[in-house]
Amino acid sequence: MIVHDAGDRALLVEFPDLTETMAFYRALADSTIEDVEDLVPAARTVLVRHNGNRDRVLTWVRDTEPSEATTELTVEPIVIPVVYDGDDLHDVADATGLTVAEVVSAHSEQTWTVAFGGFAPGFGYLVGTDARLHVPRRTRPRTTVPAGAVGLAGEFSGVYPRSSPGGWQLIGSTDAPLWDAQRDPPAMLRPGVTVRFEKL
Repeated sequence: MIVHDAGDRALLVEFPDLTETMAFYRALADSTIEDVEDLVPAARTVLVRHNGNRDRVLTWVRDTEPSEATTELTVEPIVIPVVYDGDDLHDVADATGLTVAEVVSAHSEQTWTVAFGGFAPGFGYLVGTDARLHVPRRTRPRTTVPAGAVGLAGEFSGVYPRSSPGGWQLIGSTDAPLWDAQRDPPAMLRPGVTVRFEKL
């Protein structure tokens, strides 16, 4: 890991890949000390916001051992119902060499994990275990993607919480409320949460 100061009240901890980032984020989240105010994971970094006690937080970060995936909490996955009707479903099948039915099965029959959030409030970057679904983003992004669109891009799956531009390959849609400002916490998909997509 490489640790950078991010202002006087945060450390940016950099890792070589997503797998190691997720492992360290799990360990940091499970052993947080009182000086830590927030942890914000991304694809290859974890931002550690603290109360100003930099040296103690730095020591804690460096002394933390990564958490194995098998030590994750055994919480039931969030189930998101999906109608597999996306405009790019056939393109994904062609790109992967799978049939449309096989794409749907591969997406809905595995457990996904929210690696990190970003892009828009409530948007979670989900990673799975089936590499057959790794597809590139669209060469021409759409100016408008509808709320609830379920997509694939690179190694990730995700659900657009609101209408926005986007370049992911759209394979389905859902009515699940991913972001609700009245809910605590507002985001349904938070780092570390597991998800199952249920075919409707």
